[in-house]
Amino acid sequence: MIEVRELTKRYGPTSAVDGLSFEVRPGAVTGFLGPNGAGKSTTLRILLGLQRPTSGEALIGGLRYDQICRPLRRVGAVLDAGAAHPGRTAFTHLAGLARSNGIAGDRVTTVLEEVGLASVAHQRVGRFSLGMRQRLGIAAALLGDPAVIVLDEPVNGLDAAGIRWIRSTLRALAAEGRTVLLSSHLMSEMAVTADHVLIIGRGRLVEETSVAELRSRFERDVLVRSPRAPELSHVLTGLGATVTVTGDGDLVVAGAGAPAVGEAAAAASIPLHGLTARSATLEDVYLRMTEEAADFQAAPERPARS
Repeated sequence: MIEVRELTKRYGPTSAVDGLSFEVRPGAVTGFLGPNGAGKSTTLRILLGLQRPTSGEALIGGLRYDQICRPLRRVGAVLDAGAAHPGRTAFTHLAGLARSNGIAGDRVTTVLEEVGLASVAHQRVGRFSLGMRQRLGIAAALLGDPAVIVLDEPVNGLDAAGIRWIRSTLRALAAEGRTVLLSSHLMSEMAVTADHVLIIGRGRLVEETSVAELRSRFERDVLVRSPRAPELSHVLTGLGATVTVTGDGDLVVAGAGAPAVGEAAAAASIPLHGLTARSATLEDVYLRMTEEAADFQAAPERPARS
Protein backbone atom coordinates (compact mmCIF):
# COMPACT_ATOMS: atom_id res chain seq x y z
CA MET A 1 0.00 0.00 0.00
CA ILE A 2 1.09 3.58 -0.69
CA GLU A 3 0.61 5.96 2.22
CA VAL A 4 1.08 9.73 2.02
CA ARG A 5 0.83 11.42 5.40
CA GLU A 6 0.66 15.20 5.89
CA LEU A 7 3.15 15.64 3.07
CA THR A 8 4.47 19.16 2.57
CA LYS A 9 7.10 20.47 0.17
CA ARG A 10 8.02 24.14 0.12
CA TYR A 11 10.27 26.05 -2.24
CA GLY A 12 10.90 29.28 -0.39
CA PRO A 13 7.52 30.87 0.26
CA THR A 14 5.76 28.60 -2.24
CA SER A 15 4.13 25.33 -1.18
CA ALA A 16 4.14 22.79 -4.01
CA VAL A 17 2.52 20.21 -1.69
CA ASP A 18 0.60 21.35 1.39
CA GLY A 19 -0.36 18.81 4.08
CA LEU A 20 -1.37 16.17 1.54
CA SER A 21 -2.64 12.82 2.84
CA PHE A 22 -4.06 9.81 0.99
CA GLU A 23 -3.74 6.04 0.61
CA VAL A 24 -3.52 3.89 -2.53
CA ARG A 25 -4.67 0.34 -1.90
CA PRO A 26 -4.00 -2.88 -3.81
CA GLY A 27 -6.44 -4.38 -6.27
CA ALA A 28 -7.49 -1.23 -8.15
CA VAL A 29 -6.13 1.31 -10.61
CA THR A 30 -6.01 4.65 -8.82
CA GLY A 31 -5.92 7.80 -10.93
CA PHE A 32 -3.90 10.78 -9.67
CA LEU A 33 -5.38 13.96 -11.15
CA GLY A 34 -4.86 17.67 -10.87
CA PRO A 35 -4.20 20.76 -13.00
CA ASN A 36 -0.69 21.91 -13.89
CA GLY A 37 1.09 23.06 -10.75
CA ALA A 38 -1.18 21.02 -8.46
CA GLY A 39 1.76 19.10 -6.95
CA LYS A 40 1.36 15.72 -8.67
CA SER A 41 4.92 15.43 -9.98
CA THR A 42 6.41 16.70 -6.73
CA THR A 43 4.41 14.13 -4.77
CA LEU A 44 5.55 11.29 -7.04
CA ARG A 45 9.19 12.40 -6.89
CA ILE A 46 9.07 12.44 -3.09
CA LEU A 47 7.36 9.03 -3.08
CA LEU A 48 10.22 7.62 -5.21
CA GLY A 49 13.01 9.19 -3.16
CA LEU A 50 14.01 11.80 -5.74
CA GLN A 51 13.18 14.74 -3.48
CA ARG A 52 12.98 15.22 0.25
CA PRO A 53 9.80 16.59 1.81
CA THR A 54 9.78 19.66 4.01
CA SER A 55 7.63 17.65 6.41
CA GLY A 56 5.42 14.58 6.42
CA GLU A 57 6.19 11.30 4.70
CA ALA A 58 5.39 9.13 1.70
CA LEU A 59 5.66 5.38 2.29
CA ILE A 60 5.50 2.24 0.17
CA GLY A 61 4.67 -0.84 2.16
CA GLY A 62 5.44 1.10 5.34
CA LEU A 63 8.92 2.17 4.17
CA ARG A 64 10.45 5.18 2.50
CA TYR A 65 11.78 4.38 -0.94
CA ASP A 66 15.40 4.77 0.23
CA GLN A 67 14.78 2.13 2.90
CA ILE A 68 13.75 -0.53 0.38
CA CYS A 69 16.41 -3.08 -0.52
CA ARG A 70 16.50 -3.81 -4.27
CA PRO A 71 13.60 -1.45 -4.91
CA LEU A 72 12.77 -2.65 -8.45
CA ARG A 73 11.50 -5.85 -6.88
CA ARG A 74 9.01 -3.86 -4.82
CA VAL A 75 8.23 -0.77 -6.90
CA GLY A 76 8.09 -0.24 -10.66
CA ALA A 77 7.89 3.37 -11.81
CA VAL A 78 8.03 5.55 -14.91
CA LEU A 79 8.26 9.32 -14.41
CA ASP A 80 10.17 10.17 -17.60
CA ALA A 81 9.96 8.12 -20.80
CA GLY A 82 13.27 9.63 -21.95
CA ALA A 83 15.29 8.52 -18.92
CA ALA A 84 17.17 5.71 -20.71
CA HIS A 85 20.61 6.62 -22.11
CA PRO A 86 20.24 7.10 -25.90
CA GLY A 87 23.53 5.29 -26.60
CA ARG A 88 22.44 2.03 -24.98
CA THR A 89 20.26 -0.62 -26.53
CA ALA A 90 16.95 -1.54 -24.97
CA PHE A 91 18.42 -4.87 -23.89
CA THR A 92 21.56 -3.44 -22.24
CA HIS A 93 19.51 -0.76 -20.48
CA LEU A 94 17.24 -3.36 -18.90
CA ALA A 95 20.08 -5.80 -18.27
CA GLY A 96 21.93 -3.18 -16.21
CA LEU A 97 18.83 -2.49 -14.16
CA ALA A 98 18.31 -6.21 -13.63
CA ARG A 99 21.88 -6.81 -12.40
CA SER A 100 21.73 -3.85 -10.02
CA ASN A 101 18.62 -5.29 -8.35
CA GLY A 102 19.48 -8.99 -8.36
CA ILE A 103 16.90 -9.84 -11.05
CA ALA A 104 17.48 -12.88 -13.27
CA GLY A 105 18.73 -12.05 -16.76
CA ASP A 106 16.00 -13.97 -18.57
CA ARG A 107 13.47 -11.54 -17.13
CA VAL A 108 14.83 -8.90 -19.55
CA THR A 109 13.76 -10.93 -22.56
CA THR A 110 10.38 -11.61 -20.98
CA VAL A 111 9.47 -7.97 -20.39
CA LEU A 112 10.72 -6.89 -23.81
CA GLU A 113 8.31 -9.39 -25.31
CA GLU A 114 5.50 -8.23 -23.01
CA VAL A 115 5.82 -4.60 -24.12
CA GLY A 116 6.31 -5.43 -27.81
CA LEU A 117 9.98 -4.43 -28.14
CA ALA A 118 11.57 -7.85 -28.67
CA SER A 119 12.24 -7.14 -32.35
CA VAL A 120 14.19 -3.93 -31.53
CA ALA A 121 15.86 -5.16 -28.34
CA HIS A 122 19.34 -4.49 -29.75
CA GLN A 123 18.64 -1.10 -31.30
CA ARG A 124 19.98 2.01 -29.56
CA VAL A 125 17.37 3.89 -27.54
CA GLY A 126 18.31 7.14 -29.29
CA ARG A 127 16.60 5.81 -32.42
CA PHE A 128 13.36 5.03 -30.63
CA SER A 129 10.17 7.02 -31.11
CA LEU A 130 8.46 8.50 -28.04
CA GLY A 131 6.01 5.59 -28.03
CA MET A 132 8.84 3.05 -28.12
CA ARG A 133 10.65 4.85 -25.26
CA GLN A 134 7.40 4.80 -23.32
CA ARG A 135 7.17 1.04 -23.80
CA LEU A 136 10.78 0.67 -22.67
CA GLY A 137 10.03 2.63 -19.52
CA ILE A 138 7.08 0.36 -18.77
CA ALA A 139 9.32 -2.67 -19.38
CA ALA A 140 11.71 -1.29 -16.75
CA ALA A 141 8.80 -0.79 -14.34
CA LEU A 142 7.70 -4.41 -14.79
CA LEU A 143 11.23 -5.84 -14.68
CA GLY A 144 11.22 -6.84 -11.02
CA ASP A 145 7.61 -8.12 -11.08
CA PRO A 146 6.79 -5.53 -8.39
CA ALA A 147 3.73 -5.31 -6.18
CA VAL A 148 3.51 -1.52 -6.65
CA ILE A 149 3.35 0.27 -10.02
CA VAL A 150 3.64 4.08 -10.31
CA LEU A 151 3.30 5.64 -13.77
CA ASP A 152 3.26 9.29 -14.80
CA GLU A 153 1.50 9.95 -18.14
CA PRO A 154 2.18 6.44 -19.49
CA VAL A 155 0.18 6.81 -22.71
CA ASN A 156 2.11 9.80 -24.08
CA GLY A 157 3.35 8.92 -27.54
CA LEU A 158 1.49 5.61 -27.76
CA ASP A 159 -0.71 4.82 -30.74
CA ALA A 160 -4.26 3.50 -30.38
CA ALA A 161 -3.08 -0.11 -30.09
CA GLY A 162 -0.49 0.89 -27.49
CA ILE A 163 -3.05 2.79 -25.44
CA ARG A 164 -5.37 -0.20 -25.43
CA TRP A 165 -2.46 -2.43 -24.44
CA ILE A 166 -1.36 -0.28 -21.47
CA ARG A 167 -4.98 0.04 -20.34
CA SER A 168 -5.51 -3.72 -20.30
CA THR A 169 -2.08 -4.28 -18.73
CA LEU A 170 -2.76 -1.92 -15.83
CA ARG A 171 -6.18 -3.41 -15.16
CA ALA A 172 -4.71 -6.92 -15.25
CA LEU A 173 -1.96 -5.91 -12.80
CA ALA A 174 -4.56 -4.48 -10.42
CA ALA A 175 -6.68 -7.62 -10.77
CA GLU A 176 -3.65 -9.61 -9.58
CA GLY A 177 -3.76 -7.63 -6.33
CA ARG A 178 -1.07 -5.08 -7.13
CA THR A 179 -1.16 -1.41 -6.20
CA VAL A 180 -1.37 0.76 -9.33
CA LEU A 181 -1.06 4.57 -9.19
CA LEU A 182 -1.54 6.34 -12.52
CA SER A 183 -1.07 10.06 -13.15
CA SER A 184 -2.56 11.39 -16.38
CA HIS A 185 -4.12 14.46 -17.98
CA LEU A 186 -6.19 12.39 -20.42
CA MET A 187 -9.60 12.32 -18.75
CA SER A 188 -11.12 10.13 -21.45
CA GLU A 189 -8.48 7.50 -20.80
CA MET A 190 -8.73 7.79 -17.02
CA ALA A 191 -12.49 7.27 -17.28
CA VAL A 192 -12.04 3.80 -18.77
CA THR A 193 -8.88 2.80 -16.89
CA ALA A 194 -9.15 3.98 -13.28
CA ASP A 195 -11.41 2.54 -10.58
CA HIS A 196 -10.61 5.19 -7.98
CA VAL A 197 -9.41 8.79 -8.30
CA LEU A 198 -7.42 11.22 -6.18
CA ILE A 199 -7.87 14.83 -7.29
CA ILE A 200 -5.49 17.46 -5.94
CA GLY A 201 -5.25 21.22 -6.40
CA ARG A 202 -2.65 23.66 -5.09
CA GLY A 203 -0.95 20.81 -3.26
CA ARG A 204 -4.04 19.74 -1.32
CA LEU A 205 -6.51 16.89 -1.69
CA VAL A 206 -9.69 18.09 -3.41
CA GLU A 207 -11.51 14.77 -3.73
CA GLU A 208 -10.99 11.04 -3.19
CA THR A 209 -13.69 8.80 -4.61
CA SER A 210 -14.59 6.17 -7.20
CA VAL A 211 -15.03 7.12 -10.85
CA ALA A 212 -18.61 5.79 -10.79
CA GLU A 213 -19.58 7.85 -7.72
CA LEU A 214 -17.98 10.96 -9.15
CA ARG A 215 -20.00 10.68 -12.34
CA SER A 216 -23.28 9.92 -10.59
CA ARG A 217 -22.93 13.03 -8.46
CA PHE A 218 -23.02 15.18 -11.57
CA GLU A 219 -25.85 13.46 -13.47
CA ARG A 220 -27.37 15.93 -15.91
CA ASP A 221 -30.63 14.64 -17.35
CA VAL A 222 -32.52 11.70 -18.84
CA LEU A 223 -33.20 11.19 -22.54
CA VAL A 224 -36.54 9.42 -23.14
CA ARG A 225 -38.06 8.02 -26.32
CA SER A 226 -41.72 7.00 -26.38
CA PRO A 227 -44.45 6.65 -29.03
CA ARG A 228 -46.68 8.56 -26.59
CA ALA A 229 -44.23 11.33 -25.75
CA PRO A 230 -46.79 14.17 -25.23
CA GLU A 231 -48.74 12.09 -22.71
CA LEU A 232 -45.54 11.06 -20.92
CA SER A 233 -44.39 14.68 -20.84
CA HIS A 234 -47.63 15.65 -19.05
CA VAL A 235 -47.12 12.84 -16.50
CA LEU A 236 -43.51 13.83 -15.77
CA THR A 237 -44.33 17.52 -15.51
CA GLY A 238 -46.93 16.61 -12.94
CA LEU A 239 -44.16 14.98 -10.88
CA GLY A 240 -42.23 18.26 -10.84
CA ALA A 241 -39.74 17.41 -13.58
CA THR A 242 -38.73 19.83 -16.30
CA VAL A 243 -39.33 18.38 -19.76
CA THR A 244 -38.14 19.68 -23.12
CA VAL A 245 -38.72 18.15 -26.55
CA THR A 246 -35.89 17.57 -29.03
CA GLY A 247 -36.20 18.00 -32.77
CA ASP A 248 -36.60 14.22 -33.07
CA GLY A 249 -39.52 14.20 -30.65
CA ASP A 250 -37.55 12.70 -27.77
CA LEU A 251 -37.93 14.06 -24.25
CA VAL A 252 -35.10 15.53 -22.20
CA VAL A 253 -36.05 15.26 -18.52
CA ALA A 254 -34.36 17.20 -15.72
CA GLY A 255 -35.26 16.85 -12.08
CA ALA A 256 -36.13 13.15 -12.20
CA GLY A 257 -33.74 10.22 -12.50
CA ALA A 258 -34.06 7.35 -14.94
CA PRO A 259 -35.65 4.99 -12.36
CA ALA A 260 -38.33 7.58 -11.51
CA VAL A 261 -39.07 8.20 -15.19
CA GLY A 262 -39.38 4.46 -15.85
CA GLU A 263 -41.66 3.92 -12.87
CA ALA A 264 -43.88 6.85 -13.87
CA ALA A 265 -44.19 5.52 -17.42
CA ALA A 266 -45.04 2.03 -16.14
CA ALA A 267 -47.66 3.37 -13.73
CA ALA A 268 -49.33 5.23 -16.60
CA SER A 269 -49.00 2.21 -18.96
CA ILE A 270 -46.94 4.30 -21.39
CA PRO A 271 -44.41 2.29 -23.43
CA LEU A 272 -40.78 3.38 -23.60
CA HIS A 273 -38.50 2.79 -26.56
CA GLY A 274 -35.47 4.39 -24.95
CA LEU A 275 -34.37 5.56 -21.49
CA THR A 276 -30.85 6.95 -21.09
CA ALA A 277 -29.39 8.71 -18.05
CA ARG A 278 -26.89 11.29 -19.32
CA SER A 279 -24.08 12.21 -16.96
CA ALA A 280 -21.29 14.72 -17.24
CA THR A 281 -18.09 13.24 -18.61
CA LEU A 282 -15.19 12.73 -16.24
CA GLU A 283 -13.54 15.66 -17.96
CA ASP A 284 -16.54 17.91 -17.20
CA VAL A 285 -16.51 16.87 -13.56
CA TYR A 286 -12.74 17.25 -13.23
CA LEU A 287 -12.71 20.75 -14.74
CA ARG A 288 -15.61 21.84 -12.54
CA MET A 289 -13.96 20.56 -9.37
CA THR A 290 -10.49 21.96 -10.09
CA GLU A 291 -11.49 25.29 -11.61
CA GLU A 292 -10.56 27.30 -8.52
CA ALA A 293 -7.29 25.38 -8.08
CA ALA A 294 -5.99 25.92 -11.62
CA ASP A 295 -3.06 28.36 -11.82
CA PHE A 296 -3.34 28.79 -15.59
CA GLN A 297 -6.66 29.31 -17.34
CA ALA A 298 -7.27 30.24 -20.96
CA ALA A 299 -9.79 32.81 -22.06
CA PRO A 300 -13.38 31.64 -22.62
CA GLU A 301 -13.97 29.69 -25.81
CA ARG A 302 -14.51 31.78 -28.93
CA PRO A 303 -18.02 31.65 -30.31
CA ALA A 304 -18.31 29.75 -33.58
CA ARG A 305 -18.48 31.91 -36.69
CA SER A 306 -21.65 31.67 -38.71
